[in-house]
Amino acid sequence: MLNLTFTFADLHRHGTAFYDFLALRKRVFVDQLGWDVPHDGRVEMDQYDTPQAHYSVVMRDGHVVGGARAMPTTSTWGPHTYMLRDAFQGKLPHIPPRIMPEDIASPGVWECTRLVIDDSLVTAAHRAECLRLIVDGLVCIARERGATQMICLSSLALMRALRQLGYDVRQMGESYRNAEDGRHYAVLAMPACVAREADAQAEARRAA
Repeated sequence: MLNLTFTFADLHRHGTAFYDFLALRKRVFVDQLGWDVPHDGRVEMDQYDTPQAHYSVVMRDGHVVGGARAMPTTSTWGPHTYMLRDAFQGKLPHIPPRIMPEDIASPGVWECTRLVIDDSLVTAAHRAECLRLIVDGLVCIARERGATQMICLSSLALMRALRQLGYDVRQMGESYRNAEDGRHYAVLAMPACVAREADAQAEARRAA
């Protein structure tokens, strides 16, 4: 598997990877989870897919099998900021404002959203590798631009999966049940460290 990272400025260098990532998002979020999000029957794209967004996509045998989006928590585009801050301000009907314990707008904190992994990856090992490549790609993007912390709104199952890969993930605030897919979600936070660094730091803390 291969990781690609890009923005609107250079997505043309990677063929149809961006469009295929949007198509994968539609299959997962609309077809499988039943979310009420904008789509045209082929791809899903929302108000946070802007020139301020960065993407980390994983390819396997020429096909997009996973990906996610990241942007700084200082982002603004028209009436929108970033997803969790808009939720905190009561702008998103499907996400309760209480999910964010505090308002965050810092160049050192980046938000990750729209993480997906294709069902064609059937083994636990392949899915774990894909997840690591996606997240390490996001971390590298953010850290190169001064980030020290990553946050996301994710299922509690993802928190367990990230911890198993070595990421130092913690839950911020309370969780809630999504009425559309029945899953429990919470805001997660972790240092902007790739998996091998996070694992080494955890090992050092245990040895201290």
